[in-house]
Amino acid sequence: MIINGLPGDSIYANDRGLLYGDGVFRTLLIRHGKLLHWPQHYNKLQHDCAAIGIICPSIQLLGAELGQLALSDPDAIAKIMITRGPASRGYAPAANPQVTRIISTSGIPDYPDSYAAQGIKVYLCKLRMGHQPRLAGIKHLNRLENVLAAAEWNNPDIAEGILLDQDGYVIEGTRSNLFLVRDGKLFTPDLSKCGVAGLQRERVINYARQQRIICKVTELTLDDLLAADEIFLVNSVIGLWPVRDLHRFSSQHFPVSLQIQEWLNNGSN
Repeated sequence: MIINGLPGDSIYANDRGLLYGDGVFRTLLIRHGKLLHWPQHYNKLQHDCAAIGIICPSIQLLGAELGQLALSDPDAIAKIMITRGPASRGYAPAANPQVTRIISTSGIPDYPDSYAAQGIKVYLCKLRMGHQPRLAGIKHLNRLENVLAAAEWNNPDIAEGILLDQDGYVIEGTRSNLFLVRDGKLFTPDLSKCGVAGLQRERVINYARQQRIICKVTELTLDDLLAADEIFLVNSVIGLWPVRDLHRFSSQHFPVSLQIQEWLNNGSN
């Protein structure tokens, strides 16, 4: 772990990331010492920093620190956290905060091969996400909704949970973005009120555009989801997992999902 450029594993007790979740983060894969899709991840990080008024460290600085960790951990999950830094008591941020940057690596989970090839069983979470358009799409450090949702099940056969919002619209997985396939078209939830707009979601949308596949970003009900031909989930660690079983939805065939999965695994952009 590197904190503000130095090896370490501790931050100030008055860091606003700890006190208030005042910061943002990104998660990416390191494979064979290479930072996968690093420029795109940095663009997302920079966007999210700007959205909450934090100056984002340069791509050169963060890239060098990530590269330093990749030398000793060439196959890993890397996580970057940028907080507003230490400050005196009170919610109001300082005029010129000294941001804290934390970069860490951890092992890549050994998920069963069947998740990607044969699909996963998914749980429909009871927790409903609240609306906050100001933070919608941002990967901020306030992830308590996801924590509580992920605590709803302890069945090892369930690989992920699906979250709806307070109005009953489908939003995302607890740690993934969601797409459904219907009549050869792709649909993914509108995240203008809540949820996280991950990089893999952006890549799937871009792929659909390149391949002239209709992909609509729209409000999706649970009935829409359950009536889909295919459902799949994506993030930068898992890649793409088709959904085999969810509530009243069941499928054993994922032709479109597996086509997109192959592209995500082999595509360069």
